[in-house]
Amino acid sequence: MSAPARSTGVWTAAAGSAAAEPRETASAPPRRRSARRRRRWTGLAFAALPLAVYAVVVLAPLVQSIQYSFFKWDGVSAATWVGFDNYVTFVTDPILRSTFGHVLVLICFFALLPIVLGLFSAALLTRAKQPGMAVYRWIFFLPQVMTTVVIALVFKRIYAPDGPLNQALRAIGLDSLARTWLGDFTWALPALGLIGTWVTFGFCMVLFISGTSAIAPELYEAARMDGAGPFREFFAVTLPGLRGQLAVALTLTMTAALRTFDLVWITTHGGPGTSTLTPAVALYKAAFQNPQVGLAAAIGVVMAVLCLVVALVITRVSERD
Repeated sequence: MSAPARSTGVWTAAAGSAAAEPRETASAPPRRRSARRRRRWTGLAFAALPLAVYAVVVLAPLVQSIQYSFFKWDGVSAATWVGFDNYVTFVTDPILRSTFGHVLVLICFFALLPIVLGLFSAALLTRAKQPGMAVYRWIFFLPQVMTTVVIALVFKRIYAPDGPLNQALRAIGLDSLARTWLGDFTWALPALGLIGTWVTFGFCMVLFISGTSAIAPELYEAARMDGAGPFREFFAVTLPGLRGQLAVALTLTMTAALRTFDLVWITTHGGPGTSTLTPAVALYKAAFQNPQVGLAAAIGVVMAVLCLVVALVITRVSERD
């Protein structure tokens, strides 16, 4: 009679331990959930201060600008609700509408031309290792570490009627090409665009050189074994490998062209006439010279949306397989 009792005790203990295991397993998920919750709240606590600063510095002025854009207001007297009239004025006014065409020209000089030159230079400099490449990179990247005010003042002197550019043209017998570059209705905008090309070219070149160095050498060897020449190697290996760098370069240079203000303001003030007027300069004049705060806010909102759309489109296109 004692053996069955012992066996029963054994089975009872086994059953008790088996019953305890599900309870422990069932209690594990709540502990994991609480740990995840603690980590989430810890992360939010660390991000709270930066998010608060961002909300005060960026989001609150943005919301206020959107609010101002629906009013006619000179900054002093009482504001008058006008709805979308400020946006309609920005789109229909001939002078303000011309700023979009000027921005398109600047995009060609600030973005497309520097990217093409940067790709060409990167391909040449990385195809064969040359001594002094670090010096070349430093020289071409130098405009990025210079302030725009200094660059504008230097080129204003270069483009002056008695500046180095006209003196060089006269010295080689091309007097007919000498002109007041920044005071010419035809050449003022391209002259400003070339300044932008000089500024952004070095950035694009250094960015593409760093991207090219990350491409696997085996891909180039395979292309050469297939009989690919320099041009086919560039379009088959180098260009696809620089998709991410191209997206970054396009986003930064195009938004820089859309937001151009200090370079234009220091060199031409948007002149002669309105031949170099950009949306940023028009915003400044509307806000401070002939106070129309609502119109200035509408211009700012439209340009912010355009910059956002450009960035989103480039990002989506670059992420496609």
